[in-house]
This record gives sequence, C-alpha cells and structure tokens, in this order.
Amino acid sequence: MQGFNRCYFTPLSRCIILMTGLTPVIAWSQTPSHESETTRLPPVVVTSVMPAAGLVIEADPKQARQPVPASDAADYLKTIPGFSAIRNGGTNGDPVLRGMFGSRLNLLVDGGEMIGACPARMDAPSSYISPENYDRLTVIKGPQSVQYGAGGSAGTILFERDPQYFEKPTLEGDAQWQVGSNGRNGQRLDATAGNSLGYIRLAGNHDRADDYEDGSGHKVPSKWKKWNTDMVVGWTPDRDNTLELRAGTGDGEARYAGRGMDGSQFERESFGLRFESRNFDGALDKLEARYYYNYADHVMDNYNLRTPSGMGMMGSAMASNVDRRTQGLNFKSTWLGDDWQIVAGLDAQTSKHRKRSAMGRGAYRHQPWQQDAEFNQYGVFGEWMQSITEQGRVISGIRLDHIEVDDDRSAASSPTGGEQRDKTLPSGFIRYEVNPSSYTQYYIGVGHAQRFPDYWELFSADQGPAGTANAFDGLEPEKTTQLDVGAQFKQGDTEAWISAYVGQIDDYILFTYQGAGGMAKSTADNVDAQIAGAELGGRYTLLPGLTGEASLAYAWGRNRDDHDPLPQMPPLEARFSTYYEQGDWRLGALWRLVAAQHRTSEGQGNVVGRDLGDSAGFGIFSMNAAYRLLPELTLTAGVDNLFDRTYSEHLNLAGNAGFGFPGDTRFNEPGRLMWGKVDWRF
Repeated sequence: MQGFNRCYFTPLSRCIILMTGLTPVIAWSQTPSHESETTRLPPVVVTSVMPAAGLVIEADPKQARQPVPASDAADYLKTIPGFSAIRNGGTNGDPVLRGMFGSRLNLLVDGGEMIGACPARMDAPSSYISPENYDRLTVIKGPQSVQYGAGGSAGTILFERDPQYFEKPTLEGDAQWQVGSNGRNGQRLDATAGNSLGYIRLAGNHDRADDYEDGSGHKVPSKWKKWNTDMVVGWTPDRDNTLELRAGTGDGEARYAGRGMDGSQFERESFGLRFESRNFDGALDKLEARYYYNYADHVMDNYNLRTPSGMGMMGSAMASNVDRRTQGLNFKSTWLGDDWQIVAGLDAQTSKHRKRSAMGRGAYRHQPWQQDAEFNQYGVFGEWMQSITEQGRVISGIRLDHIEVDDDRSAASSPTGGEQRDKTLPSGFIRYEVNPSSYTQYYIGVGHAQRFPDYWELFSADQGPAGTANAFDGLEPEKTTQLDVGAQFKQGDTEAWISAYVGQIDDYILFTYQGAGGMAKSTADNVDAQIAGAELGGRYTLLPGLTGEASLAYAWGRNRDDHDPLPQMPPLEARFSTYYEQGDWRLGALWRLVAAQHRTSEGQGNVVGRDLGDSAGFGIFSMNAAYRLLPELTLTAGVDNLFDRTYSEHLNLAGNAGFGFPGDTRFNEPGRLMWGKVDWRF
C-alpha cells in the first residue's frame, strides 16, 4: 500500500480511497461492532478544529472546548476557522461562514432541517441544537456537494448520530456535568443499550446561565435555560441493515440585550425514520432512506423576562407566537466500481409558517392561528467520483430543485396575498483532487449554486426592490459561482493547511435599514457581489508533549453595484494555542486576536444584523486544564478572557433601549469567566 487518502465529498458514507498498486480501490467503513472496549475519553479541551481533508472538517462535539462549553450549534461552530456568529447575548447566535448567513448555509440534524419560526431569527435553526447530544459534526465548505438539499451556497453543516450495531448485550454512554461563572449549570446524559437485534438510545440535557457581566463589571441581560430529550430505537436484523425510529422534544427561554422582546418559549418536537441497507452484491453498495418531521413553536414577549416600559398600563405588555412545521424525505443510493463511485438520490420538503399575536399577558393564546407562508421543494441529485491517475481523481455533481412558495397572507395585509411563486433551479460542481505523496493533498474546484429566497427574505422585509409590490414579488434567486482551492500537508510532527476561495454572487440578497433600533424599516434588494477569502493553519510539536497550533481566517466582500464593502463581514481573526500533555494531564492556552474592521456599509446587512459602523480589534487570552482521573472519568476546567477585557464582536446586534443601551451601539461580551466540567464515559 502506497498510502491512503480519505475522500470526504460523501462524508456520511466514510469513503476511503486506498491506493493499492496502480488501481484505486474504494472501500467503505462499517458501523463499529462495539466488540472492543468502550472508547476512552481523552483529556482534551478543543480550541480550534483542523480540516479532516480538503474542504471538509470533522469534529467530535462531545469533547470539551474553549471558550466555555457551547450552549448551541453557533457557539460550537465558532471554534472552526472561517466561522463566526451574529451575537445575540448569552445564547442563540446565528452562525456565519465566510461572511455568509442564513439559508446560504445548509444546516441538517440527522439528515433533516429544523427551521426556526421567528421572523427576525430569534430562534435561528442552530438555537435548537445542543451539540454534545450528537456523535459527529461535519462541515463542507463552499458549493462543493449537492447531496444535502437546496441552497447551501456557502457550505453545509451536518450534526449526526451514528447508527449502532452490537454483537452482544451492551450498555454504553456518557454523562456530563458542567458549572461556571454567571450561574452556568448543565447536565447531560446519553446512554445506549442493545444487542445484536437492536438498541435503544436516550439522550437528554438541561442547561442554564444567568446574566453575565462584561469586563467593566456592567451587567448584560443574557440569562437563558434550555432542555432537550431524544430517543432512538433501532432494529438491526444483521450488521448490514438498520431501521431507526427517532423522537424528541425540548424547550427553553432566553433574554436578549439586543432585542425589543425576549424568547419565552422555544418548544421543539421532532420525529424521524431512517433505513439503511449495505453491502449488496454487484455495483449497488448502499441504500438509505429518511423521513423527518420537525416542529418549532416559539413565543416572544416583553414581560416574562423583562419589565416593559409603561407597565402601569397592561396594554404595554405584548407577545407574538409563531410556529413552523417542516417535514421531508430523502432517498440516496451508492454505486461502486473499481475506480469510480456514484451517489444518486432525491429529496423533498414542505414547510408551513403560522403566527398570532396580541396585547396583554398571555392574550395571544386566545387568538386564532394565521398561516402566512408555505414552502415546497423537490430535488434530484447525483455525484460522481472518477479516479483518473494513481494519485488524482475528479469529483463532480449536479442538482435540480423545483421550489414553490405560497403567500398565504390576506389581500388586506399583503399586495401579493394568495399568490404563488415557483422556480426550477440548477446547481453543480466539479473538483480535482490529487495526492502527490502520502502526506500532501491539493484540490481545486468550481461550484455553482442557485438559492431561492428564504422565508425571512420574502416575508420579513418591509419593502422589496424598487418598482415591486414587496419582497415576495420582487426578489430574485441568488446565483453563486465560486472557485475553491486548497492544500494540506501532514508528516511527522508537522501539519499545515490552507483553503482559499473567490466567488461571484449575482442577485445577492441585501437588506438596507432606515431608522434606529426596533423602529428601523428594512428593504430587501438584489445586488451583484464579489467575495474572496482564505483560512489557513497548522500544528507543530515543539517538544515531546508540547504542541502549538495557529490559524488565520479572512473574509472579504464587495457590492459590485455600489462599489461599497459587503456588510456583515467578520474581521481578520487569528488563533494561537498551545497545549502540554503528560500522562493523564493536559494543560492548554488560547490567544484569540481579532483585527479592527473598517470595511463596513453602515445600515446594511441581513434580516438579523446590520453594520453599525467600524469596530475595534481586541485580544483575548484563555487557559484550560484537563485531568483523566480514571480511564472513564475526565475533569476539565478553564478560564475564558483571563485578563477581564471589555470588548464587543463586530457581528453584533445593537443594544436595546429597553435595557438602557444606545440603539446604535454593540453590547459587550462576557468578562472573565471560569468553568468546570466532568465527563464520564461508560
């Protein structure tokens, strides 16, 4: 064997290309049999995530991380170079990859979408995800896969639980308890029991935190709490066939310094079916089918977690209740040859949005629901990998989606009430990957993705493009064409990587705001844009047991119509970390440096955030330690923002006047924060 390279264009299938002689042989890993001893938890605190191969990043979301263990998916994604988040306060930020936001990112949970309901994304899809309840996180950068639904022009994010197979009766799992500053307290349990016929998996968590103080000792309204419970029942008549039933629920609340209302309910209901069959005779290797149902019931008000101004009049208390019911299915087949692989399938989704609101405490419960939107999507796709030399291969894919959107608002409230829009949109990519040696990899790829405007773009904007009735009537689909290049080197104690991109987005959807605070009016319009940027990093063993890591991420964008900077672009960010391992001990440090951002377009942005002007740079130093007390038991602790700096992130909501914050000023991030965590795997 001359070496190996993991091919991640189909990360769910764990494709491994083994270079044996002159002919690449494609082999597929199987679900672990769990015959060996229980996996031991290493004493690791993650501060940055390196790419697994090329465009793909894989991470174990169960591992402790710094900053403080994540409260939601956006929190965890921030440890990956290229990611940032539009900050909401203590929790429920909105993830941003390379300056791209919203449905430009396909975020899937166990193969399905959990779409939030708030017209201002108070309950972003990432807010319903507790990362540590999943086995694996996969990120695919750029429009370089067509398997995971429509859109996804900036990238794809997958949180997944792996199917199980047990040779003999087994009980395994993990439990965690974490505490920290500002009343942080969380518990989590994930346990699986099974035998050769099947398994039952139960996962649940409860987490909470109080308002935090910034580095100057000023309190920032940000308290929150969340809980989730999920169950998976699997039937495994043999190693090659799995049928799973999944069900789950959850809820929470969150107070926001940057919004006029808080989230007093984040109720979630989830249901899913999954079937997998593997290792057929002949070219057919695998069949997979999934059905999912996700329901979000969200309440926002100004009285449960704060005192509304003018509380002497009950009329000042108000609430809005919105929900979104999403269900879909997908089917995928994998075909293998001596030097090729094809993945083909289809998917479909329907999603309905409703709302009701009223003045007075709890009065919304007596109001009738009003459906305002329905989305339907039908897609077909295929990906093909062909080895063309001993070291090189071409990977390509094509996708076709038909989108239908109904404006179910009344004619009195919307000039397009009762109308429907539909569009058929193509997407595709082609990429060349080569491994000149067993320790180097290079790739270059071109992708094109067309994305239909999402709910927030069609229904939340106050106005549409000039000369149109509204955003529903006037917004055109985005069309992204992007070149991705990169390289990876790994040999001995040295690892280095770089990913760079340049792209053109025709009909980029841009929000422009007029006015301040919650009274600002938004206009959604199409402009042409250019984007570019890069992420790079490395790891090097300095001395036995002592390792250093570094990464750098930069994103750039330009509005080609107005020759202005594209708004909501994160500034240049560098991370330097080091850790020392000795026996059962691990000590680490993280220095995060963020540059000032002067490329801004004040008053422009997206449905959640807008540029508030230039932002100052900052540097934050943090430390952590981990100790393996027993093979199954690990203790970790950390101090974030050790020097108690006062700072704010560039991507940030403006402070809300109801809490005494100026309406055009970013609120600050937490000051010094200490935390501890106990992990037990059994």
